[in-house]
Amino acid sequence: MASTTHPVDEVPPTRHLVAFGLQHVLAMYAGAVAVPLIVGGAMRLPPADLAYLITADLLVCGIATLIQCVGVWRFGVRLPIMQGCTFAAVSPMVLIGTEGGGLPAIYGSVIVAGLAIMLLAPVFGKLLRFFPPLVTGTVILVIGLSLLPVAGNWAAGGVGAEDFGEPKNLALAAFVLLVVLGVQRFAPAFLSRIAVLIGIVVGLAVAVPLGFTDFGGVKDADWLGISTPFHFGAPTFHVSAILSMLVVALVTMTETTGDLIAVGEMTGREVKPRSLADGLRADGFSTVLGGVFNTFPYTAYAQNVGLVGMTRVRSRWVVAAAGGMLVLLGLLPKLGAVVAAIPAPVLGGAGLVMFGTVAASGLRTLTRVEFRGNDNLTIVAVSVAVGLLPVGVPTVYAKFPDWFQTVMNSGISAGCLTAIALNLLFNHLPARSGSGNAEAGDPSGGGADGGVHKPREEAV
Repeated sequence: MASTTHPVDEVPPTRHLVAFGLQHVLAMYAGAVAVPLIVGGAMRLPPADLAYLITADLLVCGIATLIQCVGVWRFGVRLPIMQGCTFAAVSPMVLIGTEGGGLPAIYGSVIVAGLAIMLLAPVFGKLLRFFPPLVTGTVILVIGLSLLPVAGNWAAGGVGAEDFGEPKNLALAAFVLLVVLGVQRFAPAFLSRIAVLIGIVVGLAVAVPLGFTDFGGVKDADWLGISTPFHFGAPTFHVSAILSMLVVALVTMTETTGDLIAVGEMTGREVKPRSLADGLRADGFSTVLGGVFNTFPYTAYAQNVGLVGMTRVRSRWVVAAAGGMLVLLGLLPKLGAVVAAIPAPVLGGAGLVMFGTVAASGLRTLTRVEFRGNDNLTIVAVSVAVGLLPVGVPTVYAKFPDWFQTVMNSGISAGCLTAIALNLLFNHLPARSGSGNAEAGDPSGGGADGGVHKPREEAV
């Protein structure tokens, strides 16, 4: 029986579930708490409210991850996908929170956006034919490359840190990176799969005596904290806030589609239109939950996509275990404070490996694409360039309207939209004379797949 079980559905022993799951939690924790910290900080919320936002976020992160991995009816892609607050919503939420009605207006727009995602999920599912390996490989490559600056900022000490860029921070990150590589190369198979976790634990053991971290916040944190619906008041619905959040919803759906396809590639379980729609529907439901339970829109976390690729642990139950841990962290603020005390350089050293793995997975997908005698190289080149533009020059679109910034300031959505558009332009429009690759009615991805797969078919 075991031999017929797909690796995605296998349930590892309990000790493996705990170790692998904890590794996923540590990989995404800093990103997960960053969104409530940024939004709450911009609104100048008191420390008690900030702490409440963080515990609420962790609780819903856990519930959202469980829905996505385990699946309930038509909700959840049933792949190892970690859910967390999307950064695409940060700028609009800060604007709404500071100028357009405060937290109740944010939560009203988040609830509407979540409902919209649930309604649009089947439509996005039908768009899967426009994601041949040419597009998915490019998107996965852009996801990995756009995350690398996050790891770089962590390695330098964390954005806004007084000692940002100090050699000691980079030395600690380099030490963690070397530990991860050493464990992966020389340790037994099981230990090599938790190389990131071992690197973080060893890095923390070195960081504490050297004064890199302060556990003072653990003492002040409560033992029990339960998020109640509409803690900050009943949601209010402002048209401008809702419109900006609907743009965010389209961006997060595009990003999630890229992440789901990436995990499908890594785990050997192809994401089909129905399962993509189920995954997006879970995103929408989690976003509605976020609006009700005082937190923000949710999406698949690319950090953990890299971890799946690096460890080659494909079981969705591992990530479900991580979701359970997040629920615990959301209910037990003291535990959350312990994890929050891990210094940024320790996460940075591990992040460099994980995010680099995502980019390398994109390159691996692109090896299946035929680049001779077509324009596929141009599609990849321009898509990567457009995707990395806001990553390398964050203020490049500062003079543009807010809706445009929301879409294009996310390198992932910018690169994804460009790849889809160029693939349509070069591979789906009627072919130039002498070329018979582009057939409008091709259900496998039109001319794109024709251009990608024809040489293989001829070889067969």
